[in-house]
Amino acid sequence: MNLTSARRATVLVRTLADRRIYLVLPKRFYTSNSPTPSTNGTQAVKKPEFHDYFVTHLPSSSLHPDPRAPVRSFQNLPRSASVPHVGKSSHPPASFQPLVDRETTVVRIPLRSAKHHFGASTSRGTRPENEDTYQAGVIDIPAFAKRPPASLTIKRPGAKGSPAPRENQGAETASGDPQVFYFGVFDGHGGTECSTFLQNTLHEYIQDSAAAFELQSSLGKNREGHYLKDAESSPGNLPILQDANPQIIGELEKHLVRDWRTLVGGYFKRFVPPHFSHIGKGPRGEPMLLSDPPEGVTIEEVLEYAFLRTDLEFVSAQAAKQSDELENVGHPVYQDNILYGRDRTPSLHIGGVRRFKGGSTASIALISTPTSTPFWHPASPSSLLVSHVGDTRILLCSTVTGEAIPLTSDHHPSSPIEANRLRRFATTFVTDSFGEERMSGLANTRAFGDVQSKRIGVSAEPELRRIEMAPAEYSFLVLMSDGISGTLNDQEVVDIIKEARTPEQGSRDVVSFATEVTKEGDNATCLVVRLGGWERRLEGGLGSLGTKESREWRRQEATDPRRSRR
Repeated sequence: MNLTSARRATVLVRTLADRRIYLVLPKRFYTSNSPTPSTNGTQAVKKPEFHDYFVTHLPSSSLHPDPRAPVRSFQNLPRSASVPHVGKSSHPPASFQPLVDRETTVVRIPLRSAKHHFGASTSRGTRPENEDTYQAGVIDIPAFAKRPPASLTIKRPGAKGSPAPRENQGAETASGDPQVFYFGVFDGHGGTECSTFLQNTLHEYIQDSAAAFELQSSLGKNREGHYLKDAESSPGNLPILQDANPQIIGELEKHLVRDWRTLVGGYFKRFVPPHFSHIGKGPRGEPMLLSDPPEGVTIEEVLEYAFLRTDLEFVSAQAAKQSDELENVGHPVYQDNILYGRDRTPSLHIGGVRRFKGGSTASIALISTPTSTPFWHPASPSSLLVSHVGDTRILLCSTVTGEAIPLTSDHHPSSPIEANRLRRFATTFVTDSFGEERMSGLANTRAFGDVQSKRIGVSAEPELRRIEMAPAEYSFLVLMSDGISGTLNDQEVVDIIKEARTPEQGSRDVVSFATEVTKEGDNATCLVVRLGGWERRLEGGLGSLGTKESREWRRQEATDPRRSRR
């Protein structure tokens, strides 16, 4: 970057700092010139919190177990308690019936220590440092699951005729909704600044976006006292609308799109995200509010806004920093305050002191249940929402067939959808010596960061997918970086996990095998999440035998001393 382009970037950043947003928003969304929220007689809203543990009911005394309790523990349920229920089944699902009159206590269980529910493993490989990061916990947003049928509805404790809290049920949050679980894997490139930023803050942006939209639970009633539209009996192809504030949503989306146009331009000049349902394009392509916006908002729209807002904060912070090319050029004292003001100075430290030119991919999974029964219970239905950017991958394992079901697609120049989206903006599409397509030297066409490639269309627009999971329909969920997906195929990953006793062991086995047989030595990260069909993971199809022979052959080839490593 020469001096002229650097000054132009500074002017763009200064223009971004001068904008005004006349809305009462969470602190993260304030600009230097935004008005301070009024405190005249109003009570400050408590900031949403993210916990790396889940809350559940457990027996009050484990030293003196009740002789009437089931012989098997909850982690080793009998086969009859995990029968898959796919489609519109007429028979009610078999469920594990705990003792209703047993004393229970609400306890906190660290998610990363719950090896029977969740497992994570990571390896640096042969790279100088590990640029992969991951996150797991409970996110503070309203539930987005479908309401269950009346036959599966569990009455809340304290209601008339309702039983006492049962074992192996999650405790409700302060809002009265079941807990929403959050899992994410982030693969950085060019350094760890962006992937670490996403690990620490992406869930906060999602929580703040839901609060700013005034998102309401899909399990409750709207402001008119009616149950939310399409929340119970809508087909899987229809979105579930949740109650929210359409005026605020429209203003937020309009300002976000304008900020991208002002700061970056290029690809974002006529850019309107596909899930932004409250704004449209004006005569000159500028964002404008719709005269008849929808009555509610989907959780997909909240996530798309959160992803783009997160990327905007990171990119704008990097644009305001001193680059290596300007090392010998003088700058005014307190330049940060001049650009952003006192309140925005800390954001300039996003990603380190110097301008970070790299980026990161991101794949997250949110799981919401309609009742307090946790999503890993064989009798519990749940809603899975996947938001994905880049080439990290998410898989499901079918309980009936044992097959790997990919939920994401790699955002590479070789993808027809990505090629059509970027062909009129990208400078060049080339094929390297390995036969892989690259766009201006980049392998990923969607990513967070990558400041120098934003103008040609490298954005954090997420690929969103929602799956309604019937009880015990799937055995487990897998999130992994390209250090694993680039070495092993999807079915191999799933079959390795089937042979493990716990999700924690499964994640270690996948990373260990991928590191052993790889020729690239890339960073490898794997997250395994237990679902309702975990106890029957080896019964679907061929179990793990489908790829056992090929995996053994690959291991022998990798350990052969005559093998030539590249």
